[in-house]
Amino acid sequence: MNVVDSPDASVTEHVRRYIATDGESGYMEGGTTNLIVTYRGRKSGKLYRTGLFFGQDNDSYVLVASGSAITHTHPQWYLNVAANPDVEVQIKGERFAARARTAVGSERERLWNLMVEQAPIYRTYEARSRRTIPIVVLERVTDG
Repeated sequence: MNVVDSPDASVTEHVRRYIATDGESGYMEGGTTNLIVTYRGRKSGKLYRTGLFFGQDNDSYVLVASGSAITHTHPQWYLNVAANPDVEVQIKGERFAARARTAVGSERERLWNLMVEQAPIYRTYEARSRRTIPIVVLERVTDG
């Protein structure tokens, strides 16, 4: 499968290291748990992948679409996943299909607080951004 990695060299290095070691190197990065998500571009149709911090809420995985600390626009991965919610996820050596959705209302607030507790840097990102930072929930796709 031909997949395009992030234009950010440090993200590409992290993703490739994570995949090569089944997360042995890269699962705990930046002080928190990381996963790899592969998604389809909303305009190009190409497959892309990136590494992201994640939290867990029961059987779901939680992502924060913060982008960098100074951005006032949603990150490209989020725009693509919002348009094409069927994704592939890798957590350590486990790979599985998932469907993404954006949390809203009280669910978003609860999950935001969960993620801020896990990675307090999100408070800084929120303070610097003029937008509401989306929270993405990944739910496993099961057969039958």
